Amino acid sequence: MLNINEYLRIVKEDGGIVVTTTNLNIRTDKGIKEQADKIFSELGLNMTTAINMFLRTTIRENGIPFSLKLEVPNDTTIAAIEEGRRIASDPSVKGYRNMEDLKAALDL
Repeated sequence: MLNINEYLRIVKEDGGIVVTTTNLNIRTDKGIKEQADKIFSELGLNMTTAINMFLRTTIRENGIPFSLKLEVPNDTTIAAIEEGRRIASDPSVKGYRNMEDLKAALDL
């Protein structure tokens, strides 16, 4: 029967990668955790994945590496989106089924 050290030596000789995991316990403000969980969820991540991304990238970059942000539109963009929605739902606004019809209407 192999002991663990012998097993790890054989795996390494075969080119295998041995990954061991450990628990990381941190203390943080409850509200901070809840806000971060919400953002990570919107990005398709869970807390463990997000923290592992941060740790691995910190090592690779040898420092605080990145900022992940949700794009929050500014006032101009919000106004343009609202205008587009108003136009799209206004039956009095002329619409076109394809680019050819639009070009013909514009005499292009």
